[in-house]
Amino acid sequence: MHGGVFAPLLRELEPHFQCYVIDLPGHGLSDERDLAFHQTVDRLLTMLPSAHWLGWSLGGLFALEAALREPDRVLSVVQIAASPRFVVGADWPHAVSPAVFSQFADDLARDYAATIERFLALEVQGDAHARSEIRWLRERLALCPPSDPRVLVDGLAILAQTDLRAELAHLQMPSLWIAGKRDRLVPWAALQAAANAAPGARFVLIEGAGHAPFLGHPRQVAAAILAALSGPQAASARLNQMG
Repeated sequence: MHGGVFAPLLRELEPHFQCYVIDLPGHGLSDERDLAFHQTVDRLLTMLPSAHWLGWSLGGLFALEAALREPDRVLSVVQIAASPRFVVGADWPHAVSPAVFSQFADDLARDYAATIERFLALEVQGDAHARSEIRWLRERLALCPPSDPRVLVDGLAILAQTDLRAELAHLQMPSLWIAGKRDRLVPWAALQAAANAAPGARFVLIEGAGHAPFLGHPRQVAAAILAALSGPQAASARLNQMG
């Protein structure tokens, strides 16, 4: 996806924040094509001002890594349907099998269009507004050039290989973890467990929402963000968003 996916949420947040909406390398209108995880975080920290950071799904890993690396510049971190670890493990049942990411990579090579359509369906599956949301997502995707399949495979590898759970205890700023109860990609229990592991964290569960709760439930998501950022840590009204 690209930054345009945040449009419903931006309508709720822009009266309160100066918002910087990020297209990750290889996505949307970005002219960069290297999605290397640590180098991309370095680049974002160089480009962006001190602010609150919001990440959705894959974008959540970049936001969380930035928060861990530069606590003086990341005032707080908001994770929407984003987990510190996206694959299952012996001590982490709140995720999907690594085979899911391998299958997506194989499918992208065989039939790009059908694989993207399948992923869009998974993003909205279970949401109370799924039909209207998938139409809206298709329209948004058509506004930007298609992502390079190689970059999408790199993103799948980041999801499969990154594990930031052990770092959560070292977060030095408030964090907010927003989950959709009907999410079919990232179980809400993963975000609850992450919030339990991070000091100063809050967990919010959006009933009736899937993997993109800010599409069908933007007011609820914005209300949770505003409530979390309404204290002294909200001194800078800037918000960096990436998906």
